[in-house]
Amino acid sequence: MDKIERFNLTSFSGKMKILHLSWIAFFLTFVVWFNHAPLLEAIAASLGLSKAEVKTLLILNVALTIPARVIIGMLTDKYGPRLSYALLLAVSSIPCFMFALADNFAQAALGRFLLGFIGAGFVIGIRMVSEWFPAHELGTAEGIYGGWGNFGSAAAAMVLPTLALLFGGADGWRYAIGISGALCLLFSVVWYLNVTDTPKGSTYFRPKQIAAMEVTSVGDLYLLLIMKLPMYAALALLTWKLSPQGVSLLSELAAVIIYVLLVAIYLFDAWKVWQVNGHLFKAPVPELHRYKFRQVAVLNVLYFATFGSELAVVSMLPLFFSETFGLDPVKAGLVASAYAFMNLMSRPGGGWLSDRFGRKITLLVLTLGLALGYFLMAMINSSWPLVVAVIAAMACSFFVQAGEGAVFAVVPLIKRRLTGQIAGMTGAYGNVGSVFYLTILSVTSYQVFFSVIAATALLGFAVLLLMEEPRGEIAEVGEDGSVQLIRVS
Repeated sequence: MDKIERFNLTSFSGKMKILHLSWIAFFLTFVVWFNHAPLLEAIAASLGLSKAEVKTLLILNVALTIPARVIIGMLTDKYGPRLSYALLLAVSSIPCFMFALADNFAQAALGRFLLGFIGAGFVIGIRMVSEWFPAHELGTAEGIYGGWGNFGSAAAAMVLPTLALLFGGADGWRYAIGISGALCLLFSVVWYLNVTDTPKGSTYFRPKQIAAMEVTSVGDLYLLLIMKLPMYAALALLTWKLSPQGVSLLSELAAVIIYVLLVAIYLFDAWKVWQVNGHLFKAPVPELHRYKFRQVAVLNVLYFATFGSELAVVSMLPLFFSETFGLDPVKAGLVASAYAFMNLMSRPGGGWLSDRFGRKITLLVLTLGLALGYFLMAMINSSWPLVVAVIAAMACSFFVQAGEGAVFAVVPLIKRRLTGQIAGMTGAYGNVGSVFYLTILSVTSYQVFFSVIAATALLGFAVLLLMEEPRGEIAEVGEDGSVQLIRVS
């Protein structure tokens, strides 16, 4: 890598070209992942969907993302982000077209379920950006990648309804969604032809095995098995929502079968962890090659509270403002969009703060601000001036999204060859958090919902005290057996 290359956002060469192509790829995955959201009314009318079926589509849209982020993280580490992103974009266009052509609820449900896989695209770019940027710029670069890419969901909300109107008629929504899929397919080719996994002369370090994440101590092996449990619990919770106790998409028997399968898959997963890491019981890993999985566990908890709360709040905030202040749906949506709009600057800001002032202290300040922000939102009621409530939501949003940027300023600094898997697990915890928070919302009030998020953020703050600031260098072994040291501070 050319170490004197400046960080210049107006440049489209070298590492900056990779950054721009990466956030555009991520942006398109979010456009496609959430292309249904602003068109739900037209989709429901066209397919004759009930309110329960519409809610089911929303659940199905995120169901696959939890395991997908873990799987895609493993594949990225093994085969590289160039091939992984190209294939994900190309293959994901297929269920997008399926959804655009759906004639009934069953076809639409299958398309939305399969599209949950595109939500894993985020993980690939995290590894790609970490290969091209030095440690002192990594937080800023990852923040831009995440923040600008995340804006794809807001862009979909702004652009796709207009596209649907331009085509007009009952099938306008089909053309809008189909176009988003076509862009995804087209960019898969642009991506593949214009990027490389690493700068010229750099080594792409691959994991020894991808069947399970490598850890470097017996204690970390047990912690890894414990940290996998919430991901399976979230999938069980989604199953419960689809069962007769929820929206009745699944029969009681089908739900029981899925519960049994989840237990069986977890046991199989645990066996794979043992296969990959069982050698730790015979001989310790040399100190030079160790990393602390505790660092990953801390980041998982923090992303649970940050991105998990963002996904949950974005989905309920228009209704919250509508019911609390008596706004019509259009005004409530515009007011609530201020929360998501902050992504453009907040997430890069969190990464920049992390580069400038240190990873741990930045996370501590942002996590505390996040907790206070949600405690403040729990106090909002109809007696508040609307402008004050919006300012409170935007202030809270800054800490949430800056916290996300700060989390992924740390992820690539733990163990380079495992960056995809670490990013996959941490990213999956964001989806686990959203499932947990939305379940809380379904059985309690808005005030309790915001208070629970604040309480989990305080838990994250306490856990964060256990995290160590990344310092010095991490060691990686090349395919020829040579050891290379990578600076992380």
